[in-house]
Amino acid sequence: MKDLLRQLCPPLAWRGLQSLKSSMFASRVATGGGSNQDLDVYWDPRMAEMLEHWGEGNAWNEIQLLLANCSGRTLDIACGTGKTMSLLAHFPALEVHGCDISDMLISKAVQRGIPQSRLALMDATAMRYPDASFQWGYSIGSLEHFTEDGIDKLLRECSRVVSEATFHMIPVSRSGRDEGWIKTFQSYHNNSVKWWEDKCRGAYASVRVLDSSWADQISLGKWLMCRKEP
Repeated sequence: MKDLLRQLCPPLAWRGLQSLKSSMFASRVATGGGSNQDLDVYWDPRMAEMLEHWGEGNAWNEIQLLLANCSGRTLDIACGTGKTMSLLAHFPALEVHGCDISDMLISKAVQRGIPQSRLALMDATAMRYPDASFQWGYSIGSLEHFTEDGIDKLLRECSRVVSEATFHMIPVSRSGRDEGWIKTFQSYHNNSVKWWEDKCRGAYASVRVLDSSWADQISLGKWLMCRKEP
């Protein structure tokens, strides 16, 4: 099972659960959809288990490289069980905080030893942090699961609470087309690089795209590097 989990990461980590949900079928809706966000999965214990393994060999290595020369307060947006935060604890120049909408996932982060003072239960589209609370921020396999309106709000909130830059790991379609809102166990956007760049430019002056080593049959992983200054 662990070998399988190593091959999976959000947004498609939940495809591994489709065998447990045989009555559910993936369907693709028109581009511009995504008005209904799947939230119940964030209280499913199976998700907590998957979040312990999915980034091995790809996204978890990459976020450490991206932040290796950074220092200061750093925000893990949709931190889940805190696994990524625990990996970054090896960087003493970083003070990593995390927020998530799920109290179940936050409790898992506390159980792994992350100080409760560095964790917050909140909606990432309406964060309670003051302006410029952090120098750096990141999200991994999360942004694509928000509705279109939610993506816009989250990026504006990131720009507000993070002073330097935010890094977002997302999937883009292998086809290069905007394939829209895909419904699996957990719905997500599978769109083009340009679609994502346009979204980010609604909140940031500078947006750069880097390749991630994560990939699956229909998507490629990318990192969105977002700064308020060109």
